[in-house]
Amino acid sequence: IILSRILLPMVFLLLCYGFWASSSFQDISAGVALFLFGMFCMEQGFKIFSGSGLQGLLAASTDRLWKSLSFGIVSTTLMQSSSLVSVLTISFLSAQLIGLAQGIGIVFGANLGTTTGAWIVAGFGLKVKISTYAMPLLVFGVILLMRNSERAKGIGWILIGVGFLFLGIHFMKEGFASYAQAIDLTQYAIPGVAGLLVFTLIGVAATVVMQSSHATMTLIITALAASQITYDNALALAIGSNVGTTVTAVLGSLSANVAGKRLAGAHLIFNLVTGLIALVLIQPLIMVVDEVSAAVGIAPDNHTMKLAVFHTLFNLLGVMIMIPMIDRLVVFLEKHLREASSDHDGPRFLSNAALDIPAVALHAGIQETEHLFKNATTLLAHGVCLKRSFINGNEDLQSLIEPRGEVISINIDENYDKTIRDIHGANITFLTRAQANASADHAKAFNYLRQANTDVLTAIKAVKHLRKNLLRYMRSDNIHMRREYNRFRMRIASVIRDLRSLNDTDNASLRLLALDQIKVAVREEEKAAQRSLDKLIRAGVINSDLATSLINDGNYTKIVVRSLMDMTKAWNKAILSDNEVEDILSLEPEEIEAIARQVH
Repeated sequence: IILSRILLPMVFLLLCYGFWASSSFQDISAGVALFLFGMFCMEQGFKIFSGSGLQGLLAASTDRLWKSLSFGIVSTTLMQSSSLVSVLTISFLSAQLIGLAQGIGIVFGANLGTTTGAWIVAGFGLKVKISTYAMPLLVFGVILLMRNSERAKGIGWILIGVGFLFLGIHFMKEGFASYAQAIDLTQYAIPGVAGLLVFTLIGVAATVVMQSSHATMTLIITALAASQITYDNALALAIGSNVGTTVTAVLGSLSANVAGKRLAGAHLIFNLVTGLIALVLIQPLIMVVDEVSAAVGIAPDNHTMKLAVFHTLFNLLGVMIMIPMIDRLVVFLEKHLREASSDHDGPRFLSNAALDIPAVALHAGIQETEHLFKNATTLLAHGVCLKRSFINGNEDLQSLIEPRGEVISINIDENYDKTIRDIHGANITFLTRAQANASADHAKAFNYLRQANTDVLTAIKAVKHLRKNLLRYMRSDNIHMRREYNRFRMRIASVIRDLRSLNDTDNASLRLLALDQIKVAVREEEKAAQRSLDKLIRAGVINSDLATSLINDGNYTKIVVRSLMDMTKAWNKAILSDNEVEDILSLEPEEIEAIARQVH
């Protein structure tokens, strides 16, 4: 933070001096700014299209290594930003939409995909007056942006983005052409190994500042086309831009979980290894570039196209070297990057990067809410003196009714702090931020998850109140009180067991249907509890104080049970679309019962 406070004013001062000193510098700076803004607009457009069937798309596109590589290549070619693809992949991994090996494959593919930008700029952007294409794209983009359709807006953002990319390339090209008439920047060229190292570092720095290797490469190509940098120095700048792009991924991983940090580590290792290989083998690579260029008809003096060939070759070489090492890389990263050991459980699936794509944010929120539910049911079970193994097992819950239960010593407040508080707080913050910029459908789903998280806390608070009398009467000599409090325990255990079994079913629609059956059983148990209480009062076997305790604690039990069911209902509604929920609600009771049997 301190560095950014110092760096930003320095950048502003340098830019102001450059604007005052040279109109050509203004053109180049404006070109870079327009190019980066174009990339931002394209990102906005692609994020709109990323929500529909994202999980299924990722599963189908990354289940093989070659598919992961292809996904990385294609997505980066379309978005023209390997940094964006890397950050998004970290969010996919953090939300457990993909595995680490799949994420590494996407990152490797993204590095190959980013080379297409150099080909487009060198082969097309410098050979035609690209600004003439920008204007119609901007006009059509703005028209589509004014439509109500999300898809139309997505296409509009993409067209506007491409238009600004083209304008940015035009201004950069014009700026360097003007410089060529006033000053020869090649006088600052550095030959030999020193030049290689210095310009590599400049490439790293430029990419860190602009947060885009694609923008850096475009700047390098336009400068090379205007003969403002030498071919050798341009090659070193290209290597540096490749290494510098890892900074964005590393920054994106800071708020991610350990899985995201592992992927950022893989990205860093790949780009450092690739950059090192390119530096060490630069002379052989230059010879290969000359051979390949001659074979495909690129003129010996067409250095911009040869730079694109070089950029592709050393990235391809890096991928070929690293692919056989993916499994070992996964083992290495999992061994050296682990979850910090702590007696406090925290969020596992949330990351700031996921907030950029509502579909990813929703999946992360669903996963984290399930994590909270699992922790909560353990706390609730222990709160009513039931072991988790008993609830997870197949033992008859009726066996709880008569015997004096074994007291489980637990501090609910302390356990709440260790296993619930941090997850719940992170969930609410994450869901609130995600909801702010989400579409109506996603906003409703985020709201369901917020409600589910609230229901969990309601259940825990009720168990805390119930436990006070439960510890007293579950071992009481009064058989009637002991039996009634053990029935409270049985009702809570039964619902937790049923809901956990329910969550093992993959189909959220079936879970909602089966939940209705559980509700029917719960209502019957509540009626039976009321009848039992009335019978004890009429028989005069309990006094008014004991009756009051049973009434109050029966209400706490009802709150626990109903909060858990409400939580499950809201959680499943967040998974389903509104149309799917409406279809379920429109079913007849007989249809619900028949389908619910499929779950059991």
